[in-house]
Amino acid sequence: MKGTHRPEEENPGRRRILKAAALGSGALAIPGAVYAVQSASAAGTEARRQAARPLQTFTHPGALHTQEAFDRMAEHVAAGDEPWIWGWNRLINNTHSHPGWVPNPQETIIRGSGGSGPENYPILYNDIHAAYQNALRWKITGDTAHGDTARDICNAWSETLTSIDAGPSDSRLASGIYGYQFANVGEIIRDYEGFDLVRFQDLMQNVFYPLNSDFLVRHNGTCESHYWANWDLCNMASIMAIGILRDDQAQFDEAVDYFYNGLGTGNLVNAAPFVYDDVGLAQWQESGRDQAHSMMGIGLMGTLCEMAYSQGVDLYAADDYRFRKACEYVARYNLGNDDVPFTTYENCEGEVHTVISEGGRGQVRPVWERVFHHYWGRLNQDCPNMQEMALANSPEGGGGDYGGTSGGFDELGFGTLAYVDRLVSE
Repeated sequence: MKGTHRPEEENPGRRRILKAAALGSGALAIPGAVYAVQSASAAGTEARRQAARPLQTFTHPGALHTQEAFDRMAEHVAAGDEPWIWGWNRLINNTHSHPGWVPNPQETIIRGSGGSGPENYPILYNDIHAAYQNALRWKITGDTAHGDTARDICNAWSETLTSIDAGPSDSRLASGIYGYQFANVGEIIRDYEGFDLVRFQDLMQNVFYPLNSDFLVRHNGTCESHYWANWDLCNMASIMAIGILRDDQAQFDEAVDYFYNGLGTGNLVNAAPFVYDDVGLAQWQESGRDQAHSMMGIGLMGTLCEMAYSQGVDLYAADDYRFRKACEYVARYNLGNDDVPFTTYENCEGEVHTVISEGGRGQVRPVWERVFHHYWGRLNQDCPNMQEMALANSPEGGGGDYGGTSGGFDELGFGTLAYVDRLVSE
């Protein structure tokens, strides 16, 4: 397959990407202060502005799941409908979802070498996934044994955790991944009896958010494309989730603005730097690195887009559905097809990738149901590669179903239960 990529996007890693990205067709309202956006064309870029809109009224619950979504899950589970019941069975068979999980809160979380002590971050991600899975079971069934468990985990950590050791570089993965995940749990149980929402909001604001925001500004003192897309994206997702949890429009806007205008690899144009319009694909920034991290990036950008969509902001459609093309690209290659185009990618430090990487090819990660059931399920767009990938990996599980290492907990998962809106056969 010989795709043609957009000429103005040659070698993006060599230049400092301008505050740029196209506002996609079909986009919903863009929140907050005026955003400077750029529309790509073969002749160059043409700046245009989107007018500010009034202050946002946040929907709750309104991060990865809305009340409408919970009602749909509950209805299908109660009826025993497939495939939702298959996703439900994966949830209830996961040991993290059992009521009575005993949390093990720490004062300081350490991820990465060179910290103030031994790494202990698996304690945090296991507790977060237990809280999330119990929160799902409570919302779907009303069983307070699960609600109590989710509440008690959150309360224990908000009472104890005071810092993430910022010394190791990997601390910014901890702040991002576990930040967006924990904030989503708090959003689900925000009105649950006995949940200390204010203290939990303070935890997210004072421990996670400062590292999130600092990373997007400084990238630990490196140049803008030194870090891979998933580093930016997890911190953007954390900022957005915390903003929703706290009803903080400035934080929500910070994440949206970076998606369009950020200098790093979390900017949509930098995350998918080469678009092959003739074949409907877009090369993912980490494709020359390995496929496990490429799929992780799809999951994280999908997380960001879904949370924004819950609040009436359509990032999925940006720049003529650029993210859909990237999803199709990553899915197609990981399905075993070798006919995907690849353009040499070079980052700001001169690291060069000349071919797509086979590392981690075909790895299973629970990232596909969400993106497929947005583009196909909500919009009825043709997504053959996402469709095949989603069906091949359905029903999706969650943390604890994909191994015990951190990669198996990068996604909250359970997409078959949570995101399927209609059946492929319909």
